[in-house]
Amino acid sequence: MPEALALLCSILGEADGDDEQGKALLSQARATGIDPLELACRQYGLSGDLVHARASALCGLAFARTVPNLARLDPDTARAEQLGDARTLRGNLLGREVVFISPTFEGYLDLAARVASNSDLGRSICAVPPQALRAALLAAGAPLLTRQAQQRLAERWPRASGHRDLSLGARIAFLVALTALVTMVALAPFTLEVVLTPLVAVLLLVPAMVRMAAAMSRPIAAAAPARIPDRDLPVYSVLIPLRSEAHMVPQIAEAMRSLNYPPEKLEVIFAVEETSSATLSAVSGLLSDHRFQLFAIPDSIPRTKPKALNYVLPFVRGEYLVVYDAEDIPDPGQLRDAAARFATDPALDCLQAELVVENGDESWRTALYAAEYAGQFGIMLPFLARHGFPIPLGGNSNHFRTRALREVGGWDPYNVTEDADLGVRLSRLRYRTQTLASQTLEEAPVALGAWVNQRTRWLKGWMQTFIVHNRNPRRFLADIGWRNFLAFEIYVGGLILAGPLHTVFLLVLLIRASMGASIVAPNVWMAIHGAILLAGYLSAALLAHKGLARLRRGGLAPWLLLLPAYWILTSYAAIRAMFELLSRPHFWAKTPHRTMAAAARHGATVKGAGGAGLVDRGMPAGPEK
Repeated sequence: MPEALALLCSILGEADGDDEQGKALLSQARATGIDPLELACRQYGLSGDLVHARASALCGLAFARTVPNLARLDPDTARAEQLGDARTLRGNLLGREVVFISPTFEGYLDLAARVASNSDLGRSICAVPPQALRAALLAAGAPLLTRQAQQRLAERWPRASGHRDLSLGARIAFLVALTALVTMVALAPFTLEVVLTPLVAVLLLVPAMVRMAAAMSRPIAAAAPARIPDRDLPVYSVLIPLRSEAHMVPQIAEAMRSLNYPPEKLEVIFAVEETSSATLSAVSGLLSDHRFQLFAIPDSIPRTKPKALNYVLPFVRGEYLVVYDAEDIPDPGQLRDAAARFATDPALDCLQAELVVENGDESWRTALYAAEYAGQFGIMLPFLARHGFPIPLGGNSNHFRTRALREVGGWDPYNVTEDADLGVRLSRLRYRTQTLASQTLEEAPVALGAWVNQRTRWLKGWMQTFIVHNRNPRRFLADIGWRNFLAFEIYVGGLILAGPLHTVFLLVLLIRASMGASIVAPNVWMAIHGAILLAGYLSAALLAHKGLARLRRGGLAPWLLLLPAYWILTSYAAIRAMFELLSRPHFWAKTPHRTMAAAARHGATVKGAGGAGLVDRGMPAGPEK
């Protein structure tokens, strides 16, 4: 098309814009499905301002580098949940209605033809760069976006929202029931053994049996999906929420640059709290890379990660999206692997990649944290996925079809483990979730205080998830079905109860033994109680050991002997979580992160599905300290 070639040559400029270069760029745009304007920016290092200024001049349109703050959201745009696709914004300039527009290449061609036949049109349309239009949409729509980020889920699905279904009465009832269960477990070795021992067996042995079944199961080796050529890959969006993490920005930026995905089809959105000035400044220094975008999240309650994600969700352009945290180092091929899985299975809506702790050798706590993750993400979640059970997602490396995520209402901004809640909600609404044989490195908290704060938040969030989805058990059962209902009660209930119940039971058995009772025959009840307790620990240890063996990190396995001490710490975090659930349910305790010096120290490498899903760091036989 001569008009297209003339426009592209004008955009490239006299120095670069010969016919051959223009034809090559047009051919590449057709082959990849990428807008020629974006290709011109990326391949020739042109700024968006220059590209749109040249295009608008050729088409007879006015051009502005910014949109004045007199612009307003159109009613249709205000109702839309996909502002990332918005191309126009109306404003009143000197008493005249002006449409600010950021056209595509095809849009410029269409406007050129329309202006040629109607010269008045050129005086009412002003072209602007995409980043200027996005900034104007954010400024004009900040109140709307904030309200949607806070209320979207509650308005769309009011029966499963931490805002509406986590009332004070519901929290008190849950805490009373939890305290009663712990009390009955504590009394079991002393009185009413015939009644209370079966209760203890159900509470401790049923989750243990699930862990044992997962540990003993044999994973089914699935063939890797065929690799998708670059030209057929869709746009993929990466969301990175940050708060007070300026020191982590270089590491996560490098991890994003290392992703093996066509740069022109990758958008990396940094969602940074506006109160984090140093982090905003650090990310601003990355914006010369066309893949990176910065969104400042207005300060509003609740101050949580899921609210920040909800705020930017309307601007996501990708067919798929993934969430990474500041410390994450994903397998470079992870996005390609996920895109191939989604393309192979059109009914698949979510994929959870495997999270691997890289600093397990720093202390006994980090060793057990790494073992816990190895069992959870390497063994348990794939087991749940194979059997179609609900999957409480991890906090990052969740890959979604963007359409499906919007349909279920996004994240719950009032739940402090929004990932677990979202996994259950996907299952409840009959969306399919599977696991992805690709790994993401992350770091276990090293300081005791950081570990306790993080575990307190997790336990509080699991309590929130348990309460919200059980507010109406009959409806929950109808939504999710009997088998998934029981799986949720056992698994999520087990996450909440395992540490406290085992700790209480261990302490009362030790007290009973100190009073002269033996835990072996001839005291049959003490023997039964000891066997129940041992089964709980052994099942958890077996699951973790199998996960470590799979990762070739058997050197951390001896630390599993300290699992009772680890669960005592978990119990302390559970007590704090109970108090926080009552007094400040939506408080988000931020986990501090370090750059992964340990990853470089061990020569850490991450392998995807093609590498059998293993991490081999050449770990020493035991921890260093």
